[in-house]
Amino acid sequence: MDKLATIGLGIISFILGIGLWWFATYVGSTNLPSPIDVVIRCFELAGNGQLFVDIFASMRRVLIGFLLGVSIAVPIGFLMGWYRLARGLIEPWIQFFRVIPPLAIIPLAIVTMGIDETPKIFVIFLAAFLSSVVATFQGVVNVDRTYINAARVLGASDWVIFRSVVVPASTPFILVGFRIGLGSAWATVVAAELIAAQSGLGFRMQQAQLYYDLPTIFVSLVAIGILGLIMDRLVGRADEYLTRWQEKGTA
Repeated sequence: MDKLATIGLGIISFILGIGLWWFATYVGSTNLPSPIDVVIRCFELAGNGQLFVDIFASMRRVLIGFLLGVSIAVPIGFLMGWYRLARGLIEPWIQFFRVIPPLAIIPLAIVTMGIDETPKIFVIFLAAFLSSVVATFQGVVNVDRTYINAARVLGASDWVIFRSVVVPASTPFILVGFRIGLGSAWATVVAAELIAAQSGLGFRMQQAQLYYDLPTIFVSLVAIGILGLIMDRLVGRADEYLTRWQEKGTA
């Protein structure tokens, strides 16, 4: 399927989604605001600058936490996958923290780190780190041993094998981890902003809930979805560029 057809299907899907939303607000028994109400509220929040302040606050937290998380996760994942000793020492801790939701750590982070930006960025970092380190590790251990053995036969050193074979073969796994980590980061920042925050999309939703301001809640939800989609598409583009050597199936 070519890109033009994909874009066309995306537009059709968007129109259908808006139509179903509109149908639910006027025919169903729900209290959902209509798309027009949400658009009007969006212009109001953008007009007074509040929406941009909240977007900037949430984006800043997500980007700092995510970039810190993946920058540490990738080398640790390579270390675990390449050296059995490192795997034995580190993997139990990774698996231990992986089953603990980052949201459950928010109260502890606030108590130990205060109520400023540090605990919020920390829980986002943890969410992105755990997703990326597991993906990187799986990418390294799933490298076809035939490639490694062939490189050794040709006289390649461990560093050359790691740089020329392991890293390229692991890149698709790493980027999948990045995409999962982005989703986790956005989910975590919203939860973190519900506690001890003065700005951000999650904070704005909490304030709107107190006044039953459903259009504002929807504006924040839509903003999060759009920002997350854009960031995911950027990672997807990076995936296409960095793995252009790889054969990929298309329907």
